[in-house]
Amino acid sequence: MTDDIVFEKRGRAGLMTLNRPQALNALNREMCLALHRQLNAWSVDDTVSVVIIRGAGEKAFCAGGDVVGLYHSGKEGTSEWEGFFADEYRMNLAIGTFPKPYVALVDGFSMGGGVGVSVHAPYRVVTEKTLFAMPETGIGLIPDVGGTHALAQMPGEVGTYLGLTGARLKAADCMYAGYGTHHCTSAQIVALTDALAEGGDVAQTLNAFHSDAGPAPLEAVRDEIDRHFAFDTVEAIMESLSLGSDWAVAQRDVLMKMSPTSMKISLRALREARGDDLAGCLRREYRLVSAIKSGHDFFEGIRAQLIDKDKSPRWRPAALRDVTEEMVDGYFAPPAWGDLSF
Repeated sequence: MTDDIVFEKRGRAGLMTLNRPQALNALNREMCLALHRQLNAWSVDDTVSVVIIRGAGEKAFCAGGDVVGLYHSGKEGTSEWEGFFADEYRMNLAIGTFPKPYVALVDGFSMGGGVGVSVHAPYRVVTEKTLFAMPETGIGLIPDVGGTHALAQMPGEVGTYLGLTGARLKAADCMYAGYGTHHCTSAQIVALTDALAEGGDVAQTLNAFHSDAGPAPLEAVRDEIDRHFAFDTVEAIMESLSLGSDWAVAQRDVLMKMSPTSMKISLRALREARGDDLAGCLRREYRLVSAIKSGHDFFEGIRAQLIDKDKSPRWRPAALRDVTEEMVDGYFAPPAWGDLSF
């Protein structure tokens, strides 16, 4: 059993604490496996009526997966890459299909893998400390952990905007976009946890603590988001942004820093996710990350952002026009060892 995730029963609640505060509670493979096993156990435990997940420390709920570890395993050619993503995605589906109320207390950073252990739950509590992002196109990856499913369900083209730009959202925008279902102050989280553990009606308890998160900055640019990000090619989105407001041009400038390959496969995955279920989206994402391992951009993105930290990735191909439809098609093909099974 790993100490990186801690399980306990408190009253009627099964409490899961992501316990790597020094790593912003980033997920490793052992944590994914342990969480999945515990969900299976609590699903048939009549003494547990609600499951709660939270992050240890003051900063993070969960800042993602252990991408630096994946960088090294991919470089070394080990099987850790495929195994990690398979185990993580199976855990994501277990959360999305869990038969009891599951409450994510997102009191801090929630990025990438952190979104995966929260967004598929029926209840997601955000606070003034919440910071949401799916920043994968900036490291040569794609919005995964079921992120394409979640983003595709957001209002209008908000999910497309978030998935391509990696924009960060605070509490009010999290509520507007649909990531958060409830909002309370960080100071109330302990009392909320205790109240949930009493075993009453979960929705009523959450509603009793809920407060207005305030105006959402996203709402002010929603019309622009829907107009510019409605296109089905990255080139068309970029052209539209370049002819728009100062805000729109700033978003184009953000996209110009992202991996051209990641943006193209992410946009197609987001479009295909519309109308698909979570399992189908995870299966598609597994195809994509399996192919990404054989490419250049993920390793270059992690090098530039987290290893050498020069923040100047040299993408290959470097231009959108050089990422052909045939290249994109290749990412969507099943891996040689077969599709992800659940």
